[in-house]
Amino acid sequence: MAGAAAEERRLATVVASWQQRPVLVVGDAMLDEWRFAESERLCREAPAPVLTLRRRISAAGGAANTAVNVAALGGRAALVAPVGADVAGDELHDCLDRAAVWDRTVSQPGRPTPVKRRMLAGNQILLREDSGGPEDALDDDGVARLLTALHCATEELRAVAPGQPLTLVVCDYGLGGLPSAVRAWLVANRDRYGTVALDAHDLADWRGLNPTVVTPSFAEATRLLARAAAGFAHGERNAVPNGGDLHLDHPPEAEGPSELMVGAAPGGSGDRAPGSPHPTSGAPAARTTDGSTGPTGEPTPGEERVALTGDGLSVTGTGVTVSATAGTGVDRAVLAESRLPELRAHTGADVVAVTLDTEGAVVGGAEGEPRRSHSTPVPASHAVGAGDAYLAAMTLALAADSGLPTAAQLAQLAATITVADTGTCVCRQEDLLAALGAGPEEGGHPALVGADELAALVDEHRQAGRSVVFTNGCFDVLHPGHVRYLTQARALGDLLIVAVNSDGSVRRLKGADRPVNPVEDRIALLAALACVDHVVVFEEDSPARLIEAVRPDVYVKGGDYPPEMVPEAPLVRRLGGQVRTLGYVPDRSTSAIIDRIRAQSVGTSERTEGREAVPDQHGMSERTERSEGREAVPDQHGMSERTERSEGREAVPDQHSPAVGEGRPA
Repeated sequence: MAGAAAEERRLATVVASWQQRPVLVVGDAMLDEWRFAESERLCREAPAPVLTLRRRISAAGGAANTAVNVAALGGRAALVAPVGADVAGDELHDCLDRAAVWDRTVSQPGRPTPVKRRMLAGNQILLREDSGGPEDALDDDGVARLLTALHCATEELRAVAPGQPLTLVVCDYGLGGLPSAVRAWLVANRDRYGTVALDAHDLADWRGLNPTVVTPSFAEATRLLARAAAGFAHGERNAVPNGGDLHLDHPPEAEGPSELMVGAAPGGSGDRAPGSPHPTSGAPAARTTDGSTGPTGEPTPGEERVALTGDGLSVTGTGVTVSATAGTGVDRAVLAESRLPELRAHTGADVVAVTLDTEGAVVGGAEGEPRRSHSTPVPASHAVGAGDAYLAAMTLALAADSGLPTAAQLAQLAATITVADTGTCVCRQEDLLAALGAGPEEGGHPALVGADELAALVDEHRQAGRSVVFTNGCFDVLHPGHVRYLTQARALGDLLIVAVNSDGSVRRLKGADRPVNPVEDRIALLAALACVDHVVVFEEDSPARLIEAVRPDVYVKGGDYPPEMVPEAPLVRRLGGQVRTLGYVPDRSTSAIIDRIRAQSVGTSERTEGREAVPDQHGMSERTERSEGREAVPDQHGMSERTERSEGREAVPDQHSPAVGEGRPA
């Protein structure tokens, strides 16, 4: 037990060591859209379910989610990627802003932002609609601006971390965000970065980059070996010699686990007569419509796909079909481990981590034994973006000079703890430390502090190089809107201090019937939140005295209005801090909750006295409908307009500026 505790402390030290490490992420950014629906019947036109949309969530995806994970894990992330000048692009910018990622994306008018829209019912993904892709190529001006953004972001990160080697993460998912000129620039400027991580659907496009680590899936690794056997098609992207007959062969008589065999057919393309057997696999040469011999296996139109069957492999992609019909029980981990040296040779990488989905990963470097990690199987809707968390943690650990076994362990842990629920996976540093048994309070600082000791506590944090975020409010009835707001605020710095209005202060601001919960209950709930580091109570109507004591790096207010309208803004700026406003979550306010409770109480009283409210045509009394803000009247999509706004475009302007001393609507 003592040894396990010491190991957890060692890993926690590694996590702390990568704090604010500068990381540049470049590649294919996209928007992940989740549409949650309910279905109770089939439609008349076809045996298909009728879906009623209930909720919509947007999240950063692809390279953008990798940047979000780097920031959430404690790194300083900057993202360079082409983004469309459209609604999806605006939502992606909002996601990056909330995650405190340095948004250095390049707007590309006329080129849509890639979007993956998933429709779910009962947490089961029913379908996915993709838009935006490689067919929407960047023009010359877009490529030039992307190169300029890369150079500027590199120098910007270098300026904020002088003397510290920069880290580069390349995310190439074949969506056109990394054209050949950008790839050439990154290869030519490889020496400007210390650690370089590469996650690419087609690793053959990046020969010459010599990355520190590559993280292919099993399918992507197989594709690389197949292209290597074909001679990489003279370096052309997505091209393989015409008719290059590739094969993956598992010798049936080999002892032990089957070995993955990749090679080009002897004699090259077209040297075998149509229908003649392959010399190793015995597979007949395929005959095309014009009589020529083509690739064997199931025909697939120029795409990059890999399908894994239960009894072997069927790989299609890069313009060829590669197939193998091995026996049952093929161990992908053993196969991947046996080809790690070749994968390192073909990529020039120091470390290769082949991810195996629910089976974990196999990681190997030039020295030492390969390491196998395991994961827990989860529904597919829970694992979207888990690879981004794996990549971010692996990169940060290697950049912090940790050993390969440590980096592999932390990467797998980061990916595993993010898959608890449906949605795009993001691993926070606090969650990773908690999984290691070392929460944010490991240093011994209490969550609940007095106003007189706050200044000294903040000085300790600043001496450790931590930036301070400060917010305040009543927080009378804690609800999901508060939690989201505080989580977003915490992402803007290294620690979050929440100042809470005393009971007397709340009464002066809200009226004689408030607060509903006494201050002891309110601060206990806030202190229990993982995103809150310290909670302090103030008696005044304004937090000005505490702001002067804390001198926050970032002061946060809830509301959709310019920071200039925040009453405390002049004081904060005079003290050298910045002011940020975070959008309210509509229909998630303390006042609305209290009104709803009171309306239900009135309805119960009326029924008890025999004066039951007469329901309208929607089955709701007029009084209840007013108190609920007309939430129960669905539009044609089965969702109220207000609810859809809250899930899609969170920044719904509030026409009222905040009263002095308030933080969130309460």
